[in-house]
Amino acid sequence: MPQISHHLLLCATPTKALCCPDPAIGAASWDKLKCLVREWQLEDPARPQGIVLRTKADCLRICAEGPILLIWPEGIIYGGVTPERIERILAEHVIGGQPIESWILRRWPFQAPREPTPGKAH
Repeated sequence: MPQISHHLLLCATPTKALCCPDPAIGAASWDKLKCLVREWQLEDPARPQGIVLRTKADCLRICAEGPILLIWPEGIIYGGVTPERIERILAEHVIGGQPIESWILRRWPFQAPREPTPGKAH
């Protein structure tokens, strides 16, 4: 299995559109994300930085300013993710390593797993 550099979860076409007022924008954002990941060969297993995974999510439970894009491992959540923004996010954040601060809604990083307490049953 190749190393993973990023996993992009895009809440683009929710069944109950509480975050995305125009589902057409969400669908277009998803199409642009798929196209660029392929075109820029970000899912190539030979990519030295690791592959970029993408997942279309129904809901990320952030019911405002959608479409919403969550980028792991940083745990950065972007709002208002249009097809035009997708290109900049991929170029500047995913490839360049520089998040676009003005578009970030929230930072939600992974927490390190807790070490089990010795002698305690789990």
